[in-house]
Amino acid sequence: MAARKLDIVVIGGGLSGGLVALALHRARPDLALTLIEAGEDLGGNHRWSWFASDVDEAGEALLAPFRKTAWETGYDVRFPRLTRHLGTPYRSLASADFAAALSRELPEGTIRLRREAASMDAGGVVLAGGEEIAARTVIDCRGTANPPHLACGWQVFMGRHMRLAAPHGLDCPTIMDAAVPQDNAYRFVYVLPLSSHEIFVEDTYYADSPVLDRTALSQRIDAYCAARGWHGEPLDHETGVLPVVTGGDFAAFQAAHRIEGVAIAGTRGGFAHPLTSYSLPFAVQTALAIAADADLPGSQLAAMLEARARAHWKATRFYRTLGRMLFGAGAPGQRYRVFERFYTLPEPLIERFYAGRSTVTDRLRVLCGRPPVPLSGAIRALAGGPAQRQAA
Repeated sequence: MAARKLDIVVIGGGLSGGLVALALHRARPDLALTLIEAGEDLGGNHRWSWFASDVDEAGEALLAPFRKTAWETGYDVRFPRLTRHLGTPYRSLASADFAAALSRELPEGTIRLRREAASMDAGGVVLAGGEEIAARTVIDCRGTANPPHLACGWQVFMGRHMRLAAPHGLDCPTIMDAAVPQDNAYRFVYVLPLSSHEIFVEDTYYADSPVLDRTALSQRIDAYCAARGWHGEPLDHETGVLPVVTGGDFAAFQAAHRIEGVAIAGTRGGFAHPLTSYSLPFAVQTALAIAADADLPGSQLAAMLEARARAHWKATRFYRTLGRMLFGAGAPGQRYRVFERFYTLPEPLIERFYAGRSTVTDRLRVLCGRPPVPLSGAIRALAGGPAQRQAA
């Protein structure tokens, strides 16, 4: 490819690509770096949330430039037979603040919006329209909504950001309010008090299919807010369908995305929590690992990330087993019992679970005792029985 050769080109300006670009610039400001995004802005229209215990000190430093909402006193959960407050601090980042910080932190000209990658290889990228960008290393951070060769259930959601006419009176988030009608799925409402008069309400389902009924979800948010006396002006909304990975052929998944000599990060590389679909802690870890090896040629960085992804897949087997139990062992309307029992466990165990760092003892604690689903279904799931359908 002709033209000036850059050190690194990052394709995809979502969470993973943005953090990779930021980590690289902070570690090696001497590198010639470009971040390519097909959309109108970085980050799309999303909100990412995480527990403070999910990231280490280096991760906190990487996230420091972003304006976040933080709740230092913890969060609540609600189920039909359990209400509990947990003290783990919680964080949330809106995509507008994500984009603003990256625009401020990265050198002028680094970010290129409304540019779609038509093709890429170990030597660079060709954009739609024919522009060629040569690079020593290409990193593909585009997402994958329907992961090939993996068995999945689905997390389907709609969130609404509102400005209320009166204060909502909440002082901490409700991460799961499952004391709501289950509607033939594991359903819960997620509530973030962003300020005294602003609130984010999300209706979420762990469903058997990736069908998102916008009208039904919007009506259920209306009803939830009305029941609590929350009335006001909608400011924004987001919808999404995320895979909940319960099994599959990870080698085939990697092969389906592989472009020789191109490194792959983010959910396209397999870096997410199989059961919760959380991606931020793993995006942070991957970005820091890439920055630590910023001088690697593309082929070597690609091999390093593939090896990390295989290790991640192996380390998260336990969560895929729980996913099979959630989707395959009981009736959809009773799936909430799995999480209701889980939230009776010690808080440090819950922290490690969300961070993807459950110990052997943690796993035994989660699985011991009478299962919250039919015993025959639980045994089948633990033995590696039928998972959800494979993604196309």
